[in-house]
Amino acid sequence: MVEDLRLDSLEGVGPVTTRKLSDAGVHNVMDLIVRGPVEIAEITGMEKDTAEKIVNKARQHLVEGGLIAKDFVSASEIYKYRQSIGKITTGTNCLDTLFDGGIETQALTEVYGEFGCGKTQFAHTMSVMVQKSKEEGGLEGSVLYIDTENTFRPERIVSIAQAHDMDPEKVLDNIIVARAYNSAHQVLILEEAGPVIEENNVKLIVADSAVGLFRAEYLGRGTLSVRQQKLNHFVHLLSRIAETYNCAAIATNQVMASPDVFFGDPTRPIGGNVVAHTSTYRIYFKKSGKKRIARMVDSPHHPEEEVIFALGDAGVIDPEEAEKKTKKTTKKATTKKAKASKVEATVETPEVEATVETPEVEATTKAEPDDSEPIEE
Repeated sequence: MVEDLRLDSLEGVGPVTTRKLSDAGVHNVMDLIVRGPVEIAEITGMEKDTAEKIVNKARQHLVEGGLIAKDFVSASEIYKYRQSIGKITTGTNCLDTLFDGGIETQALTEVYGEFGCGKTQFAHTMSVMVQKSKEEGGLEGSVLYIDTENTFRPERIVSIAQAHDMDPEKVLDNIIVARAYNSAHQVLILEEAGPVIEENNVKLIVADSAVGLFRAEYLGRGTLSVRQQKLNHFVHLLSRIAETYNCAAIATNQVMASPDVFFGDPTRPIGGNVVAHTSTYRIYFKKSGKKRIARMVDSPHHPEEEVIFALGDAGVIDPEEAEKKTKKTTKKATTKKAKASKVEATVETPEVEATVETPEVEATTKAEPDDSEPIEE
């Protein structure tokens, strides 16, 4: 399979063209499909017509190898194929219901919401769940985690893995973290991700967050068009990689408060229509006390509905599990209080109690009404 994906396996691609493409970050036939003819022409300096011919040959090569779909297929074939598409369970009944079984491969799932709503916790949880066996709802694959906000915590991965009875060391070894320091570096990481995905059997790509660095670097309305173009390139690249390499992609997104909304929720995701149109599935997380609400905002086939979930040691959990833990904590607290009261009771000596409540006094007080009743009669 690796030899079939080599650049020089394509007809008309010689050593010079191969070297030129490799220097530009295109390492195999898959990368040609992901980047596209326009970008190939820009990064290599070759003519656009030449780039289109090479990309078309790459597409035909992958079709013959059965790695991508044919140009014309019937809807029944697509339906049969989608029945066998990979899904990653979330580990919760509520979110699995929302996603109709879990996060899909070959699709970009965007999760947006305000700070503290559970976006990063969800990303950490999915980084563990994808490593489970297929019988348990995973894909037995590794993770490419693009961290743009320095929020990745291996300690959290360990606690989630332990809660799911998994080996924390193996789980950590299967997560490849790429720390992005600026928006250009963030795009470069994704452009160079092809060999990493193939060598490590990556089945999940996480971008946390996808828009944060673009939002911080391009300030003011004057830079809005440039920012949207670069952001458009990133999210489309992420979506094409997920589809070409048959892996799932999760992108977390920040929000802003829309000042023109007087009634209802003023929260709006960053990135505008560029991100909205590219995302296959769009989910809104919001806080509701100690619990969280997840709403399916946009999907090609999922109904628009809401579910309630919570956060715990196992990452995202069902609200019933959170209530059970609360009851256990309450029981422990009452047990501690009972023990404390027993200790206090032992401190008060029984001799003192006996002297305070004398049985003779009680007997005399009880005898008086008994004697007086027959006299009144």
